[in-house]
Amino acid sequence: MTGDHMTTADDRYREPHRIGVVVFDGVKMLDVAGASEVFSEARLMGARYEIEFCSVGARGVMSSIGIPVCVSADAADRDLRFDTVLVVGGDLFPTHPVDPELREAVRGLAARSGRVCSICTGAFILAEVGVLSGRRATTHWRHTGVLAASYPDITVEPDSIFVRDGNVFTSAGVSAGIDLALALLEEDHGGEMARQVARSLVVYLQRPGGQSQFSPTLEGPRPKTPLLRAVFDAVAADPAAEHTTQSLATRAAVSPRHLTRLFRSELQTTPSRYVESIRLDTAKAALEGGAAVTEAAQKAGFGSPETMRRVFVTRLGVSPRAYRQGFRSARREAPAEPGTTRRMASRRVV
Repeated sequence: MTGDHMTTADDRYREPHRIGVVVFDGVKMLDVAGASEVFSEARLMGARYEIEFCSVGARGVMSSIGIPVCVSADAADRDLRFDTVLVVGGDLFPTHPVDPELREAVRGLAARSGRVCSICTGAFILAEVGVLSGRRATTHWRHTGVLAASYPDITVEPDSIFVRDGNVFTSAGVSAGIDLALALLEEDHGGEMARQVARSLVVYLQRPGGQSQFSPTLEGPRPKTPLLRAVFDAVAADPAAEHTTQSLATRAAVSPRHLTRLFRSELQTTPSRYVESIRLDTAKAALEGGAAVTEAAQKAGFGSPETMRRVFVTRLGVSPRAYRQGFRSARREAPAEPGTTRRMASRRVV
């Protein structure tokens, strides 16, 4: 408190909230634009955000789709500081090392900024500079395993859309930057403004489910043990067949106990869990192709639509019906002929 003025919760918003977006050649354009649009839209509703794009040397960069990104600040400037810094991603990570100049620039910015955030593979830049050490984090589902293996001191949450750990935020792939930006907006200005911005942008305020609803359940190399490969191929070839632990063990000519031990030691799962994963992938593909819930359950080998629903809710966080709705055709139906009616499905955005 200074003089007779008492600091209030709104005082921090009387000054503009400065957001720095760190970009580089090959940056994912939607990583940049998605989050920026959230804050830009919020400005139309009274939020005082200032967005500044920065790169090493204040050089303009070329995005992943060939659109140049204009830059106004040098990310390596030691006097540069932001209330929130967003480190976005690009296709060059994690297969390429982080450029040393970019790494040092981000290290300095992170130390001088209030909130430190990454979008998509920008998490690899934060990991490289040590910001994520000892913290929980996430990145694009395709690279969560690499992040965890490369930086064992990070607790990777592979199914999260975004993760907050103290003043550090990480988000999943590409459009998840919008989810993260909405969460930051809600923290700054409350839920009502975040809802208004989400409505204006026609996106979910809180997306149902996690990354697993968009990613293949079974990523990774095939098992090394020949008999396990035979079991894998048999289940994948006919998910709807009866695949109990006993029947799979008989096929592999081993005892159920031995088969379970092999699954646990080599794959860190169980035979029944593996079968469920194959059936889940099969059902997801069927629903994405437009199959009805009952048809998908039969094709995948679930005993009933209710059994499939329980698996979807447990493992994906959404029901089969909601999952199917998310993959409906983007084409709009032609108007109904005069004298006829058509039931139109609606999707509540927020």
